[in-house]
Amino acid sequence: MAHPHDEVAGTVERLIEAFKECERRNSWSWLADEFYHQDCVYICEYGGVMPVTANGREEIRRTHYGRDMEVGSGWAGWTFPIVDYAVNGDSIITHWKNRGPGTRPDGSYYETPGVSFITYGGDGKFIRQFDMFDIGHQMVLCDELEAAGLLSPQLKAEWVVPMKQRIIAKLQGA
Repeated sequence: MAHPHDEVAGTVERLIEAFKECERRNSWSWLADEFYHQDCVYICEYGGVMPVTANGREEIRRTHYGRDMEVGSGWAGWTFPIVDYAVNGDSIITHWKNRGPGTRPDGSYYETPGVSFITYGGDGKFIRQFDMFDIGHQMVLCDELEAAGLLSPQLKAEWVVPMKQRIIAKLQGA
């Protein structure tokens, strides 16, 4: 049986505010304890070239909110605002942005969109999350950031170059 709509939507609203707090703190890993059940499963396919499945809160802390988002991993200056969401029973869809540092000369953000499909599990926590974003556009965005002098050399070396190599290998059937 689904949880009350206000409870589910209220948890998403708390998550939106928590993302803003993460940006202020430059720390994301604490979200694992705050928003995910102990046995939650969190999946991100990264365009089918680097699927990451985190089973449980500790793996979520180490992967999605640790390695992939913590400052020091090359993501300094990036934000990941949730711009909209929908709730249907215990099912949640969030629309968010991978927003790079700085703005373009026209004032627009360097960003790519993404979506999360989340299942609410009660007690203000999620039991499943599946993230999707366009890895091709993310790579183009990183190239644009590099041309503007805004891409971290660490992020390029540790994430962008290896991801491009994975994409190329996948497209070549390797």
